[in-house]
Amino acid sequence: MDQHIILGVHVTERLQQVAKVQQILTDFGCSIKTRLGLHEIEKGADSTNGLLILDMIDDTKKVDEFKATLSGIEGVEVQQMIFKHPQ
Repeated sequence: MDQHIILGVHVTERLQQVAKVQQILTDFGCSIKTRLGLHEIEKGADSTNGLLILDMIDDTKKVDEFKATLSGIEGVEVQQMIFKHPQ
């Protein structure tokens, strides 16, 4: 692999959107090498915000499709970092 594609997925309505987000993660599961989920815990209740860090292993076209699908959900923002390896 000549690059690392890292996605940050911020979900601001986590409790309302969890089923949709999880289904998309499942649908694109073969494109995700590593998944790290973070959310804040508020005393007595789950936080409404969540953050996923994803290390993608598929080609740019598939990653772009994944990003567009996630971004189509209200309250979901996707940002990307690409680290290229020298040839």
